[in-house]
Formats: sequence, structure tokens, C-alpha cells
Amino acid sequence: MTEAVTFLPKKWEQVPRQKFEEVLSNNCLLVSAFQDSILQIKEYLSDTYLFLLTNVEGILLDLDFSQNIESIVNHSPIRAGMYFTEQSCGVNAISEAMKHEAPIYLPPEEHECLAFKDWHCFSVPLKIDNKTIGYLDVSTINSGMNRELVAITKLLPAQMLISYQEYVNEQESELFFQSLTERQLKVLQLISKGYTVKAIAIKLKIKECTVNHHKKIIFEKLGVQSSTEAVSIAARHSIL
Repeated sequence: MTEAVTFLPKKWEQVPRQKFEEVLSNNCLLVSAFQDSILQIKEYLSDTYLFLLTNVEGILLDLDFSQNIESIVNHSPIRAGMYFTEQSCGVNAISEAMKHEAPIYLPPEEHECLAFKDWHCFSVPLKIDNKTIGYLDVSTINSGMNRELVAITKLLPAQMLISYQEYVNEQESELFFQSLTERQLKVLQLISKGYTVKAIAIKLKIKECTVNHHKKIIFEKLGVQSSTEAVSIAARHSIL
């Protein structure tokens, strides 16, 4: 039987609905990566876990949990849109990870936030190219599961970041594709096949100056300075 857990927050600061919708929209890829990664590991977990995802400001974006604590969580004040900063709810694992920009383990007795007085929590900054994009917290009420908790908190962020990067690449590919006109795509395709400006002009029955103009616009849209870079980016994002 699951041990009862007291969820009595020091104080919870809630993000206004309109702002939270904006925050959620700005972090939709991170939330998707979180949901995908949790789904992959939940069936292998042997005990009670609570998963929290916040943005860089400590705003709770999403949460997931073991089925056996569904009632406990649903009757708690923990909801998406709440701040997990120290100022908002006292010292907690997420606030400590934010403060130190490093993985933090916080045992129950070190929480000021009463909602986690029974929880062993491990929080990790999620980083891409040394830039923090959010924080992941994995918590359990079973003190005997600390080793498994640490293992999960090492593996899950890695899986999340892989998934996140895949979503980012897909989005960039779509944006790149949408930003190029049909004519610009054709010019880029011919460049990738080794056509010269003169050959492209003949092939498309346009002037060489028009080809050069298309190249200039393509370079600007892709943020590159050469045909080689443009072709490389286009190939990487499956535009060609």
C-alpha cells in the first residue's frame, strides 16, 4: 500500500493563464520530448515515481507519475503552471538545480517545500550546447530506491535531449522548406548537382543575374555564405 504523502506548500505562485499558454507554446518541443521519453521507460519502473519538467524559469510545464500515486497527485496542489523557485515554494530540488546549474539530490529532510517532505528528489539541468533549456526532476517516496533514482536521472535526460534535438531538426527542416520558393528550391537543387550559374540560367531559361539573385536570397534564408554551406544544410534537413 502506498504511504500517504503530505502536500502542503509553503506558498505556490501560479503563472497567469495567458502567460502560461505562451510559455507552453515556446517549450512545446521540450514537452513532447519529455512525454515521449517518459512513455518509453514507465513500463520498466519498479516503484513509485513522480516526474516534473520545468522551463528555465522554474515554471512547471508538465508532470507524469506512477499509477499507484494518481490519487495523491490529483489531490495535491501541484499543477502545470506553478513556479518551483525557492522564492515561490521554498528550497526544493529544482530550485537547487537552478541555483547551482548542476544535478542535485535532495532528501526529504532538506526540503523547505512541504509538498516534498516525504520525497527523495533528483533534479537535473537539461542542456543543449551548454545552454540550459529546462529542468527535469525525478522523485520517489521509497528511500530504498535511491540507486535506481540516480540511474533514471542519468539516463532519462540523455534520452530526452536526443528526442528534443530530433524535434528541433524536424521543425527547422519544415521552416527551411517553407521559407524557400519553388524557384529557389530548383536553383538549390541544381547547385547541389554541380551546375554553374550559367548552366542554371540555361536550364531554367532565366538570366544569370537572376540566378545570382536567387542564390543571394537562398544564402540569406539559410544563414550561409557559400553554395557548399547551402547544399550541406539543405541535405542535412532533407530539403534536397
